[in-house]
Amino acid sequence: MAAAPRTKTTGWTLLCLLTACVTVASPGSGSAAWAATPAAPDAAPPAAPPPPYGFGTVNGFGQHAEHERITRAALSCTPQRTGNDCFQPHSLDQLAGRTGTFGAVGVPDVDETFDASAHCDDADFLAVAGYPQSRAAATATLGHCVNHLKADFSRGVTRGAEMVRAGVVAADEVDLAPDCTFALGVPGRAKCDALEGFGRALHGTQDFYSHSNWTDRADPSRPTGPHNPPGLARTVPAPFLNLAAPAALSTVPASLTTGCFSVWPGGCAGRLTHETLNKDTGLIDAATGAATAPTTSRGQVAGNFAAAVTVAIDSTRGQWRGFQDALTASYGPAEGARLACALTHDHPVRDC
Repeated sequence: MAAAPRTKTTGWTLLCLLTACVTVASPGSGSAAWAATPAAPDAAPPAAPPPPYGFGTVNGFGQHAEHERITRAALSCTPQRTGNDCFQPHSLDQLAGRTGTFGAVGVPDVDETFDASAHCDDADFLAVAGYPQSRAAATATLGHCVNHLKADFSRGVTRGAEMVRAGVVAADEVDLAPDCTFALGVPGRAKCDALEGFGRALHGTQDFYSHSNWTDRADPSRPTGPHNPPGLARTVPAPFLNLAAPAALSTVPASLTTGCFSVWPGGCAGRLTHETLNKDTGLIDAATGAATAPTTSRGQVAGNFAAAVTVAIDSTRGQWRGFQDALTASYGPAEGARLACALTHDHPVRDC
């Protein structure tokens, strides 16, 4: 049976239905910000946000800000990683998020919660007779994810152009006071817009390694099948998810699968599910990337959570290198480097 259609209804929109919300715009922000406002002084406190179906974005409700920690482990500045190869603290806060914020990398769990292409879901396939989805259909669904993330990535490259005007960094377009807010694609300051496009792209590519069998292994104590699919145990990022390069879906392995996700009971009947395959939650050291204490069933098998995190970190660094290459290809070496500097540096008017 095919999965029930996903809607564009956002996680916070669902929350608003329960708590009476209003939207507010933060002046000069990257986009509209959502704020929950009680209907009356004695109204019940807001409900918990809906669980994201990928690496976590908040601390609590079983999550440990996994997206934030992966992004920080990949792109924080260190003595070995400097210049445009890393993000300085305030700029990294905007991209990765920090306590109390989603950051650009977390925003798909706000306004694209149920959009499979934003999280690389529903590309499920098993080579068994009568499986409800063919290999070709699964690859086509994966292609929708790749194209969605490429569009986010390209939007970041395009919208970041206004950070530099006539070879000079534009102070009003790189200012990070107030912080960027990200949701619903409403344009604002160029730096916020560029970070939003890049962050959305990172979210989906990071989710792919949690939601698929690319890095993981099956439980050797159980027979393989829909509840214990084979793993590919790959240790390098998927070539078809290099967002700066042409899509290479011809390289998709025949046994690759992601999980089917549906909010409707029975929506994934007979299919390999997100619940079975995901490696979404556990503890990640934001400095070293060390991943421990996995909490999902698949994540607890054979170091699967750590394997997914390791390749997600590697992929995140690769996507930033690709983003810099795209800036250079679009605007030339000098301006491309200045734009990359404006994105990564906290004081780009002075430093870039």
